[in-house]
Amino acid sequence: MSGTPVHGTWEPRPAGRWEDAFLSGNGSHGALVFGDPDDDRVIVTHHTLVRPSGDDRHRRPPRLAAALPALQDRLLAGDLTAAETFTDGRPLQWVRPFHPAFQTRLRRPAGPGGPYRRTVDFATGEVTAVHGDWTSRVFVSRADDVIVQYVTAPGLTLDLCLDPRLPGAPHGLGIGEGAVLTADGALLSLRVRYPGSDLAYTGVTLAVADGGTTRLAPPGARITGAASLLLLTRVRRHTGELDVVAEGRALRDLLTGSPYDTLLARHTALHRTAWTRVTLDLAADPAERALPGSKLLARPQSPALLERLFAAGRYHLLSASGTLPPRLTGLWTGDWNTAWSGAFTHDANLNLQTASAASAALPEVTEALAALVHRQLPDWQDNARAVFGTRGAVAPAHSDGESGHSYHFSREYPLHLWTAGADWLLKPLVDHDETHGTRDPRTAAALAEVALFYEDFLTRTDTDGTLVVVPSYSPENRPANASWGALNAAMDLSAARHALRTAAAYHPEHADRWRALADRLPPHRINRDGALAEWAWPGLEDSYDHRHLSHLHGVWPLDEITPYDTPGLAKAAHRALELRGAENDSAHGHLHRALLAARLGDAGRVAQALGRVLAGDFFHASLMSAHYPRRDVYNADAAHALPAVLIEMLVHSTPGRLVLFPALPGHLPAGELRGVRTRFGAEVDLAWSPTGATAVIRPSRTARVELRTPSGAEPLDLAAGEDRVLDLGTR
Repeated sequence: MSGTPVHGTWEPRPAGRWEDAFLSGNGSHGALVFGDPDDDRVIVTHHTLVRPSGDDRHRRPPRLAAALPALQDRLLAGDLTAAETFTDGRPLQWVRPFHPAFQTRLRRPAGPGGPYRRTVDFATGEVTAVHGDWTSRVFVSRADDVIVQYVTAPGLTLDLCLDPRLPGAPHGLGIGEGAVLTADGALLSLRVRYPGSDLAYTGVTLAVADGGTTRLAPPGARITGAASLLLLTRVRRHTGELDVVAEGRALRDLLTGSPYDTLLARHTALHRTAWTRVTLDLAADPAERALPGSKLLARPQSPALLERLFAAGRYHLLSASGTLPPRLTGLWTGDWNTAWSGAFTHDANLNLQTASAASAALPEVTEALAALVHRQLPDWQDNARAVFGTRGAVAPAHSDGESGHSYHFSREYPLHLWTAGADWLLKPLVDHDETHGTRDPRTAAALAEVALFYEDFLTRTDTDGTLVVVPSYSPENRPANASWGALNAAMDLSAARHALRTAAAYHPEHADRWRALADRLPPHRINRDGALAEWAWPGLEDSYDHRHLSHLHGVWPLDEITPYDTPGLAKAAHRALELRGAENDSAHGHLHRALLAARLGDAGRVAQALGRVLAGDFFHASLMSAHYPRRDVYNADAAHALPAVLIEMLVHSTPGRLVLFPALPGHLPAGELRGVRTRFGAEVDLAWSPTGATAVIRPSRTARVELRTPSGAEPLDLAAGEDRVLDLGTR
């Protein structure tokens, strides 16, 4: 290889927009760092900050179960608009929106000039800005759950405040500011009460100066003639009053030894361990590796860009995962008017973002997703009872992180009819169990709930006695000749089969009846274009120009359709992929397409989909992504999903198979991928060049798997603790 890949990114100027601010986070608190030496701003976020609604009448699932049999009768009889009236008449209700808390501001007189550099270190999560003799260092501690900022400069003089004035902040916020001097320095607080609600959040910052003087300058403090300033910041969401004095004492308890270095070391021990588990080296040009991110983004064909985006994607995904998994914006936003409420969107976006959790060795991401799933499972049970009149659980398509109730739907988006969400959300948890050779009892319990739902729901049959999924919905598309709610969507068929068979594997006592139910579901249908049909119900016609690829759920993330086990269906799935349009050019659509192409062994289509994203101006200077081209709508889908694409084109595994180089594009002739985890309990290192390729497999469990490479298939026997080195010859 041509040298060590970059483990961070940098810019030669401060961020002018919050979208370009460098990011740090610990899965609960987030920080957007501008790095301006004269007006040093850090926007503070927290996963729990969602704006409450004054009217919760429509924030529970609609009670429609009594009308379900009549709807099913009408759909089975050929009334393909019947589902449009399957509602309780409520208006479209978005989930409660995610928003920022406030920004810390350090304003000082303009200092002497000098070179400027703003850097984020992916291995530590530390954001550093340097301008002449002024330095600012910021990180969010995974060990101590605190935002830490450390500023140094000779004779440091500045004004400090907590500023709630951020774009889109609603009128009527109740804002209370406080500042007191303590034995250590100044304790600042900012209490924000939502309009018409008892809910509030409070930010507390302890400011400790080394030397100089500290005095109150309402609403903040003024530091004069100090050598350095240390800030410790936390946010709490609460009802009633928060004990600011107790919060300040908790922050002061962290001031031991050399506080900044001590705090950073504790955090780094956790963060670096996680981030460095998997690395990618694409033998990039060292000169391109040295470029600032904004310059590198202008070279979409550069292997150095893919290296950096892979590293940044794993960094941002890890940093956004803790209390909850990443939202549509990860853990960050600088605007109260966050697109699509900054929600957790379960019908593609969250699923794509967490796609690499198992293979990229980030169990922290899986645990964050598990926290969301298991916290909301009672609400999923409410959805099943209210909408379908069944036992078990049905996941909503959107969530704010608090409620798991299905209440976001409309005529054009009948998301309350979607039944495949629970299986998709549980898939990474199952992958984790397979990777680690365990069976999490929480996952087992959730799978049982999904199986119970299907037992009660799958009762209708066609004239041949085959089960019918009715109503059925393929997010977020509709048949060309019918309405949105239809019958036998391919995604629903794949998800139901997978959920029932997986639940059977976790629960042998119920295996026979759940497998039997899965076997009664209809097969996929191939349409007259030779493509796998999005609806397996005869007469429903495909709508090809759409951003979602839900009908290929059996290809990815499932392994129901593969070129090795079901070549006929794989050929039809590939044809469906060829015919699919890009519709509105959303980033998640392109990368979903790349993941599917990798599973189907189509390296050219992987390269094409990656190229659309890399050349489409989807990435901000922060290396966080946008939803649309030209950096339109801040959104984490591309940033977090891209590592999964790069892994899948090099390594794919199931509990019984290892596929190496399934879809490596030709413009990446050399590289190394290290540390990838497999679902049969092994780590894999790959290296390739124009002259050959090797793989090192480090199994933690004894297993026999099928090895597939571009040269063919053969059995591979692995013994726990014994490394296997494979010479794969030329690819």
